[in-house]
Amino acid sequence: MLFTAYLPFKDKRFISTEEKLVWAGLVLTYPTFMLGMLYVMGSIIGWLIFMVVLMRCYLDLRAKPRPLSPMIWMWIIAMLLMLVALLVAHSEWSLGTGQTIKSTIGWMKGWALLAIFPVIAALAKIRKEVVIRGVCIVAIHTLIFSFISVAFYVVKLPGDIFLSPLKVIGGPGESFFMVSFYGINPETGAGRWRFFTPWAPAAGFMACIYLVFCLQETNSRIRRWAIAGCWAMLLLSQSRAGIAIFIMLFPLVLFSDKFKEPWMLLLLGITVPIILLLGEPIYNSIMDSYEAVKQQRPGSTRVRKALANIAIQRWQAEAPIWGHGIVERGPKMVEFMPIGSHHSWYGLLFVKGMVGAVALAVPMLVSSVYLLWASQDSKTAQTALCLMAVLVCYSFFENLEILSYLYWPALLWFGFAFSNKRSSMAM
Repeated sequence: MLFTAYLPFKDKRFISTEEKLVWAGLVLTYPTFMLGMLYVMGSIIGWLIFMVVLMRCYLDLRAKPRPLSPMIWMWIIAMLLMLVALLVAHSEWSLGTGQTIKSTIGWMKGWALLAIFPVIAALAKIRKEVVIRGVCIVAIHTLIFSFISVAFYVVKLPGDIFLSPLKVIGGPGESFFMVSFYGINPETGAGRWRFFTPWAPAAGFMACIYLVFCLQETNSRIRRWAIAGCWAMLLLSQSRAGIAIFIMLFPLVLFSDKFKEPWMLLLLGITVPIILLLGEPIYNSIMDSYEAVKQQRPGSTRVRKALANIAIQRWQAEAPIWGHGIVERGPKMVEFMPIGSHHSWYGLLFVKGMVGAVALAVPMLVSSVYLLWASQDSKTAQTALCLMAVLVCYSFFENLEILSYLYWPALLWFGFAFSNKRSSMAM
């Protein structure tokens, strides 16, 4: 049931309950998705593992817990600051106790996970190879799902299968509980796949996250099939941002640990002056390409721009410091989509104000600099740097908070990189 035969160790055994839960959370992605339970599982698994870690520390009083690194403490403080911003905004706007409790639970399912998983990685006995192999299995399952779902689309079978009854517990929307094989692009009328994510662009996001992990797999056969699954997820999702970031990842994975090499310094010394001299034509070329990509789906581009404008205007005029506290639906011109959605920074400014935006920007910036420095000597940090690059890029296209239940393996890996934990295999 848990695909233990595919564990990357000869004894095929787990070394801790936490490791077993991480493995189960990954390899059961598609089974739980087909049952309409993925959003629930992804939201609670971090807290479940965290409770196991705390219980182990409490029961084994003789074992002194490992001290958390300053980088992890930075993320803990930043995510607690998110909670403070939420509580202050609810108080200022008199949103009531019920709404405050509901929003706090939302914080636990979203931003809090950005601190919980690094803490788990630092304190629990979890091997990095388990995370890599687990992600590869999900990617291979994605490839299988691609063939099945494309067959459904070709023979014109319904794409949406059923809406999970778990939607009654609440959440960001019905799309998080809808089980479907494929969707329809409203602009073209053609099929567009979202796989186990709530919408198609999020599938492109996960394809990029999974690619970074799959490139670290040591078994060449599994690695090839897993990367093929990532490609299938990317292409069928038709995510414009995903394609650009996906292509960027290959050189980043190959060369991000080479900045100390003399040839790399020489190359940078030649390239940077050329870019500075040709800055204007290069910038114009990039912007022309960007505009051409946006015009591929003008309706989507229009809605995104309108949502951003509404978020900025209302943030500046109504709640610049602490934000509005809750997400609000936009008008008909944006298809009633939540204000600030499709963009982490606009969403943060609207809901949590400048405090929330700073609470994400500072740890992201500091972590990126730290990982760039650490990646020159650590393969784990190099992988974390690539994952952080994906998160930073996608923060301008997606809402990182409501998708944290999907990309939690990346958050776990950040904990590995920040705590410098060694693996049983050379990493």
